[in-house]
Amino acid sequence: MAEHHGNGNGSLKTYDDHVPEIKFTKLFINGEFVDSVKGRTFETIDPRNGEVTARVAEGDEEDVDLAVKAARQAFDHGPWPRMPGYQRGRIMLKFADLIDENMDELAALDTIDAGKLFSVGKAQDIPTATKLLRYYAGAADKIHGEVLKMSSELHGYMLREPVGVVGHIIPWNFPTGMFFMKVAPALAAGCTMVMKPAEQTPLSALFSAHLAKKAGVPNGVINVVTGFGPTAGAAISSHMDIDMVSFTGSTEVGRMVMQAAATSNLKQVLLELGGKSPLIVFDDADIDTATDLALACIVYNKGEVCVAGSRVYVQEAIYEVFEKKLVAKAKAWSVGDPFDPNVRQGPQVDKKQFEKILSYIEHGKREGAMLLTGGAPLGTKGN
Repeated sequence: MAEHHGNGNGSLKTYDDHVPEIKFTKLFINGEFVDSVKGRTFETIDPRNGEVTARVAEGDEEDVDLAVKAARQAFDHGPWPRMPGYQRGRIMLKFADLIDENMDELAALDTIDAGKLFSVGKAQDIPTATKLLRYYAGAADKIHGEVLKMSSELHGYMLREPVGVVGHIIPWNFPTGMFFMKVAPALAAGCTMVMKPAEQTPLSALFSAHLAKKAGVPNGVINVVTGFGPTAGAAISSHMDIDMVSFTGSTEVGRMVMQAAATSNLKQVLLELGGKSPLIVFDDADIDTATDLALACIVYNKGEVCVAGSRVYVQEAIYEVFEKKLVAKAKAWSVGDPFDPNVRQGPQVDKKQFEKILSYIEHGKREGAMLLTGGAPLGTKGN
């Protein structure tokens, strides 16, 4: 069993010193935090202990429609697409500075929403967000067309223009990183947008929207509708006034997004879907390095990664020594509260994911796989 940090009574020790005050739980539409049209809310759960962190506004089709109207107005008549790229870039740089200034709070929000390591959030996830913003800020005034040599006495040229209103639907495994992976290039191009974060991890998206307004992003350019995939997500995918939808998530839902886009207004679609990634180790490999990589590939971010190394093929001559080293390293892997600086893995994002993983272990055993370590919950609360 992996090492875990407990308090002696079967529960994992929790570290609440870094837990921030939850400031933003409403929808962000046209530069304002507002209740959903129907006034509904849903619970966001702390995966460390299974307790309710906050109640967040539950947007649906009506709220998406209001957000799209705000984004459409901002695109068709607002300053953002008409602003010189250099000026958009300056606002994006200010946005990045504000992310840096609020790094602890953003990292903590992703920790209490997704169970992500607080230390990794500060070292990797949030700095990645600011790098994305700064990179695309630099690209904002370098969006050039091309003059084309024609075969006849005509002058041809290519002009690059913002596509329009973009719908973004993001997953729960990298809430802040995915938010800015979608938002940063769209901002640079001069687009306006409607963002739906995963229902498990809405808090950092709402906080980031607040920082966007503070940085000077005009009203209506970034709108955040929190809610569920079958309602809010589906409304974004099928909305007739959204020009492009960008989705990261499961292959199953990706098919639904593409179908909705095709049967509505044939909007452009960008999909980043799941995978089943193999790691192959030959007998001339450095086994210490290979076992380090094999473990990291599957336990980084609790295995909640679309390119996680979920299969390992090992050449027969080194199989036994590889297995022995890998098991020893897995047993030493520390699991516990993600705010604990000595912990290397926090809880799964939600109860559904937690139970799915346990079911996969049992499924493997039924099919004849040998369980060499782990396989049971740690503690009595949370995931």
